[in-house]
Amino acid sequence: MTSIFDGIITSKTRINILMRLFLNPDQQAYLRELSREFSASPSVIKEELSNLSESGLLNQKRNGRQILYRANTKHPLFPELHSMVRKALGMEQILDSIISRLGSLKLALLIDDYAEGRDTGIIDLVLVGEVDRENLQDLVEKTERYINRKIRYLVLSESEYQNMKENLEKRPNIVLWQEAKS
Repeated sequence: MTSIFDGIITSKTRINILMRLFLNPDQQAYLRELSREFSASPSVIKEELSNLSESGLLNQKRNGRQILYRANTKHPLFPELHSMVRKALGMEQILDSIISRLGSLKLALLIDDYAEGRDTGIIDLVLVGEVDRENLQDLVEKTERYINRKIRYLVLSESEYQNMKENLEKRPNIVLWQEAKS
């Protein structure tokens, strides 16, 4: 995957770790989990995790014999890195297109793999509100070409969302946009 980090950060493994942990800072990961996910040796992953931890970008927490890693949201660069990851994955373009042109959107959720910070090439969205579905399909097709990823979406009315809310909250999710309460 080509990203805005290419050229700035020369280690693909470091880019993958940043993308994984900074998209959804509530997620955490183990060394072996990242090694399997990125098809990289544990020693390469460990070196990058150590470097990122030493720089203060990652927090570590021991859980038995394993160490959990997660983004350090208190680091001064966190807001910028979080924003860069969202831009690299095309989240900003998706949101801008959807919010400005779809009607009465109440809530936009990113769910599953991308909410966990895994770039699988398929972005899953849940959109709540009165949405112009024909316009949505057109926007999705254009955005998919632009970001070179597949977008799957589920459009729900507010009552449908309330019925599914408990199940959706059990899945990895990030609130991408929510209508301001008046």
